[in-house]
Amino acid sequence: MESLRDALRGWTLPESAIDPVRLASEVLADPLVVKLRERYPAMDESVLRANLNRLYQMSKEYHNCKNCPGLERCPNDMQGHSTGLVCTEVGGRWQIVDQKIPCALWVQYEQQVQLRRRITCLFADDSLFGQSYDEDEMFNLDDDRSVAVHDIAAYVALTKRDGLQKNGLYLMGDFGTGKTYLAGYLLQKLAKEGYNGVIVYMPEFVEDAKALMMEPQKLKETITLMKETDLLVFDDIGAENLSPWVRDHVLGAILNHRMNRKPTFYTSNHDLDALERHFSFTHKEGEELHKGRRLMDRIRPFVSTVHVRGRNHRGG
Repeated sequence: MESLRDALRGWTLPESAIDPVRLASEVLADPLVVKLRERYPAMDESVLRANLNRLYQMSKEYHNCKNCPGLERCPNDMQGHSTGLVCTEVGGRWQIVDQKIPCALWVQYEQQVQLRRRITCLFADDSLFGQSYDEDEMFNLDDDRSVAVHDIAAYVALTKRDGLQKNGLYLMGDFGTGKTYLAGYLLQKLAKEGYNGVIVYMPEFVEDAKALMMEPQKLKETITLMKETDLLVFDDIGAENLSPWVRDHVLGAILNHRMNRKPTFYTSNHDLDALERHFSFTHKEGEELHKGRRLMDRIRPFVSTVHVRGRNHRGG
């Protein structure tokens, strides 16, 4: 810790005005220090004077916090923390020990970091998980969407109460109605309960999976991640350009592993019947109805459909 003389040089006073004796008196007269003395009346003033640098640090950082400029511009020695003092009497001698106390902004930041560690975004916009969801606004922003919001909230409550479910949700609706937003809300709420999750933007993932055929180890690691995560979201499924190999050996393998074990969630502009038609046709093999049906047998029985209705919220 810096000495009192060095610390006091941080005060906005000209060099000629720095009078350690006078400034030490001002530190001891600071209301925060006065309260400390009142709390420990048996502590001799000599102990306080021996710890003037700690008293000064506590006072300075307390006043910095009272005029907080925000976490990014925190002027304290340790970002998002202020100095607190613990006074104890040991063997008839008083000791003052300083400790760093996190502020509310730092606690919120740390919670957000922990959430981000639990959620993996594959080709999805990870800024979705840096925002704070206002549940009242979610219910009130669009009356037509409120039923879907209620369904998502009910699923979150069910998982909190009974643990990880085997079945997921199929969020279906027009462009811009907030399907991905609601899936992000679900992931964030359950990440706070300790669950980990993966959200995959399907059009880009499918293209990348084709390229990963030349990197089998990386492909294996990606598929394993999606198989084993607690919560898996396939975002914008049905918009991808499927190849038979991705459909049968990548997507099919993931869903075969998860069904009856862990929940999988989907957002799509298609209903389930349209999705089956999408899976039944590839540009390489043409129409293969049985393969589309086989994949849907790993989806349809393991989801409840949530109709996300409302206006297009994109672009203001």
